[in-house]
Amino acid sequence: MAAKQEFSVVIDIGSTKITALAGEKAANGKMNILGQAMVPSRGIKRGVVLNPEEFAIALKELVFKIESQVEDKIKAVDVSMAGMSITNTVYHGVRHIESGMVSQFDVDYLENEASKTPLEPGYRLYHMFLKRYEIGDDPNVTVPVGHEGRKLAAWYTIIAAPSSYRDSIEKALARLGIQLENFILSPLAIAEAVITSEEKDLGVISMDIGGGTTKICCFQGGRLIQMAAIPFGGEVITRDLKEALSILYKKAEQLKIEYGQAIGDFAEEGKFVAIPGSEGWEHKEISFKSLAYIIQARLEEIIDSTYMYIEKTGFLENTTQGIVITGGTSKLLNLLQLVKFRTGMDARLGFSQVRLAETVDLDKTAFIGALGMLKIALRNSQHSQAIRQPLVNKEKGKPTQSGSKFFSNLGEKFSQQIRLIFEDDNAKS
Repeated sequence: MAAKQEFSVVIDIGSTKITALAGEKAANGKMNILGQAMVPSRGIKRGVVLNPEEFAIALKELVFKIESQVEDKIKAVDVSMAGMSITNTVYHGVRHIESGMVSQFDVDYLENEASKTPLEPGYRLYHMFLKRYEIGDDPNVTVPVGHEGRKLAAWYTIIAAPSSYRDSIEKALARLGIQLENFILSPLAIAEAVITSEEKDLGVISMDIGGGTTKICCFQGGRLIQMAAIPFGGEVITRDLKEALSILYKKAEQLKIEYGQAIGDFAEEGKFVAIPGSEGWEHKEISFKSLAYIIQARLEEIIDSTYMYIEKTGFLENTTQGIVITGGTSKLLNLLQLVKFRTGMDARLGFSQVRLAETVDLDKTAFIGALGMLKIALRNSQHSQAIRQPLVNKEKGKPTQSGSKFFSNLGEKFSQQIRLIFEDDNAKS
C-alpha cells in the first residue's frame, strides 16, 4: 500500500452548481491542482437543504469524480457556502490593565469575550475579524501586546448565520463517510480568490452575482468590515426572459448567455435572434435591443439593492478602490459599464489571483469560490488537510468505485422584496 499523503479537498456549494477541488502546496507559495469536479446543485437553495436525499446524491457524484482523479478515498473536506441570512454585529469590549502594560492574556480575554456575543436563536458564529484596538488616546494600535496603557479597547466584526447551514452539510457528508472540517461562508472564499492584499488595505468591495444570490464582502485597512448575501442573482434574469417570451427556462438561460448584454442602448440595431418553437408552436423572434433591455432592467435593481446595502452600512464614508465583480453574470457584455454608471464607483472584473504551480485546464470563473477556499485551506493546512487512502479492491487489487405592463409588475414585486430586506435589517438593528 502506498504511503499516506496529505492534501486538501474543498467543496463550494452554490444555488446552481457545486464545485470541488483537490490540491496540495507547491514551492514558492503556489498550489498543485490534483483534481476538479462540478455537478448541478440538487436539493439545496440559497443555503437551505430542501431535499437531503437529492443533496446527498449530488455530493456523492461530486466526491466520486474527485476520487477517480486522485485515485484515493476522500476522508475529510472543507466547505464554503452562503445563504441569505448572514448577519453582521460589531462587538466593543474594554479591559482595564492593572499592570499598566498590555499582555497577550489581555488581548485573548477580549477576543474570547467577543466570541461569546449573543446571537439570534438558531444562529452560530462563523467568522470573527478584528476591526481595531485602542489604548488610551491612541485610536489605532496595530500591536497592543507590550503597549503601555491602563485601558485596552477592541472592536470585532462578528459574522453569524443559521446553524443549519453547517449542520445540514455535516449530515450529508456523514452519509458518505466524510468528515466536515472547516466551514466558511462563501463570500469570504470568493474574495480570497479575486482581491489582492493591496486592494484590501485601500478599501474594496467584492460583488459576486451568482445564480441565486449576490454576495458581498467589504474590506478596509486590510480587514473585513461587512459581509452579506442579497437574495437575487442571475436566475431572476432568466425567469424574467422565460415569462416575457413564454419559453422554457433552459431556452431563456441559453438566450441570456449567448445573446444577452447589460445595456440596451449599446445593443445592435436591427439584429434579431430566432427562438425555435416546440410541439408544433411557431418560432419566435426578439431583437437584441429588447433582450438587452429586459436584462438591464433586472440588473439595475440587483446593482441598486447591493449599493443600498453597502451605503446603509456606512462603508462608503471611507475611501475605497472600487468594486470587484465576479460570478457567472459578470460575463454579460457591458456589465462593468452598468455597475460604474449605477454606483458612481470604479469597478473591475474579478479574476483568480490564486497562483498555480502548473497550467491546468480549469474554468477559473466557475471554480472561483473553490479556488479561494483551497487557498485558505492550504494556508492553514495543519488544520485542514484531508488524508487520502488508496481505493483498493482487495480481490482484484484495482481501484473501487465509491462515492447536478411585464416590466413594471416584475419591478414592483422585486422592489417590494428589497424593501422588506432592508426593513427587516432595520428592525434587527
